[in-house]
Order: sequence, then structure tokens, then C-alpha cells
Amino acid sequence: MPPKETMRAWQFATPGPFEKNLKLVDDLPRIPIGLEAEQLFIQVLSAGINPADYKVPELGVFAHAMIQLPKTAGMDFCGRVVATGKAIGDIRPADLVLGRLEPSGSEGSLAEYIVAEYDDVARVQPSVDIDVAAGAPTAALTAYQTICPYVKKGDKIFINGGSGGTGTFGIQIAKAMGCYVTVSCSADKEALCKELGADETIDYTSCNVTKVLKERGQVFTLCVDNVGNSPPDLYSESDSFLVSKGQYVHVGGAMTLDGARRLSQSLLLPKFLGGGKRKFHTFIVKNDHDDLQKISDWIAEGKLKTVIDSTYEFEDVPKAYEKLKGHHGKNFGKIIIHVHPSPKK
Repeated sequence: MPPKETMRAWQFATPGPFEKNLKLVDDLPRIPIGLEAEQLFIQVLSAGINPADYKVPELGVFAHAMIQLPKTAGMDFCGRVVATGKAIGDIRPADLVLGRLEPSGSEGSLAEYIVAEYDDVARVQPSVDIDVAAGAPTAALTAYQTICPYVKKGDKIFINGGSGGTGTFGIQIAKAMGCYVTVSCSADKEALCKELGADETIDYTSCNVTKVLKERGQVFTLCVDNVGNSPPDLYSESDSFLVSKGQYVHVGGAMTLDGARRLSQSLLLPKFLGGGKRKFHTFIVKNDHDDLQKISDWIAEGKLKTVIDSTYEFEDVPKAYEKLKGHHGKNFGKIIIHVHPSPKK
């Protein structure tokens, strides 16, 4: 029997309500027309889903300017290389890779096969669990790029939102860098954060996080804000707990109108009128092969793991997004989709 020339993928053709527009398309061309020099053709085994997958399409008319339609959903994946472009020498067919597809393009990880750029991927050791690798790329890359450029061994770091997807990787990456890590989290997630390596936790449900940080004094080299709107004065008061050359990096999260107003005041007002005194780093994740390879290596070494909430089969993608969307902030880890069943080790 000749090889199948079509594949399945979960796609949406128009912006708007994500669950309504997401469709399983089963007649897409499987074989790419031609690989460019730094591209790879990959069979997706597992994929990790993220809130950004549905948040951008639900921006309505603004989504047209941000993504190519029709678009396959998903960014994160672990897969097996089928073919490589002629400029790629360190990754070969049959190798396992993890990766992240740029969200603005039409490609997505919820497809049986994808074409990715070299900067989108990194090799994975055969011993690594495929689901663990699939859940890492976006959150781990965000954590890596918001922490590693700003710290050295022995520094103290505060992570606002330690139990979320980015926060859980942030704790582990900061510890791998030799930092002392303090995080905010709820009491029921303190054990998780401590298990991942956090040295101290601050329960944001029972105390004023900013006040606690100010009481510590100017001891932190870095503040990574994964929440974005709570506490609302975290940036404006960051000078009180950051060292003289300490950095504040804003990753984001849900932003209320009041939170946006407070943040705008901190950014726009002069210092003597209550504006922020530190440089405000707005972060946008960027695919980078070397960064992804470091993440992959740490996973293989046991220094980094993906906290997995649940797994779903490929046919149940809408149910997976329903859980992610309805319980975002309540899940204890990543949601993984089994795209193509892999032989058990």
C-alpha cells in the first residue's frame, strides 16, 4: 500500500470563539513541496497547549493582523525528524526533537506532520519522556530568557507566580543557575514550588506580597513578574527590594483595566510623582536553537521537568482546550495532546 499523502490537523479559519471555530481537517497535504536549507520535516508525537493558543484568535479583527489564516492550533511539540534541509548538520532523520512554532505563522503543533525552522527546535535524548519534552518549549523558553541574561550564581531572585507554567520552569532554571529563589503562590501550591526547588514562598492569599518584599530590603537581583496585575504595585515599589542594578522583567498575564491604569502611571509618571524608578523590561519570547538545546539538555540531566496536569488523545483536542480555558490558573501543570502514538519504551 502506498504511503498516505494526507494528514490531519486541528485548524481554525476565522477569528472568534475558539471552540466553535476549531475543526479537525483530515485532507491536508502531508508531504511539503520542498524544504529550505534550515528547515525540518517532523512527525509530531505529542504537543503541549497554552492559553495563547486561544487568546490571540479570540481578539477578533485584531487577530487578522497577528496570525495567518487558516491556522493550525498549538505551538509546543516533541516529534521525530523525517527529513532535514541541506544546511542542517547536527540533527538527522529519526532524531527526536522538541520545539516551538512561532504563533504568527500558519503552522501549528496540533498536526500529524509539521515543517519547522532550525531555530524552532533542539535535539532530545532518547531517554527523555516525550510528554515531558512536549510540554516544555514555550514556558521553559520564556523562563530561560527572562532569567538567565540577568543573574549569576548566588543571586537572589523573586518570581511572581511560581506555580504557573512559566513559574514552575522559572524555579528550576533559577536553581540550575545557582540562585536563591523566592516565589509567590497560594498555600495549596507551596509544596509543589518547594519540590521544584523554591527556597521561600510567599502566600499571596494571606499577605501583602509587596510589603513582605519591601521588608526584606534591597536584596533581589531580579524580579520576574509572570502575573502582571497582582500585586498592582509590584513594579512601582520594586526599587525597594531590588539591588542597585537589579532588573524587573514583565512577562504578563491577565490585565484588568485598573491594573493597566496603575501600570501606565508607573511607566509614564516621573519618579517624584510616583512613577517606577527601574527600567521596565517587557518580554516577548523568541525562538532560539541554542536556548532550546540548553533546556533539552537540562531535561535529560534531570535538572528540569515538566509538571503535567493531564493528557488527551488527538481526537479530544476540544476537550483539552475546554479544560485549559475553564480552569486556567487552577491546573497544576501542562496539558499534553498525544498526536501520534509512540511505541512504549
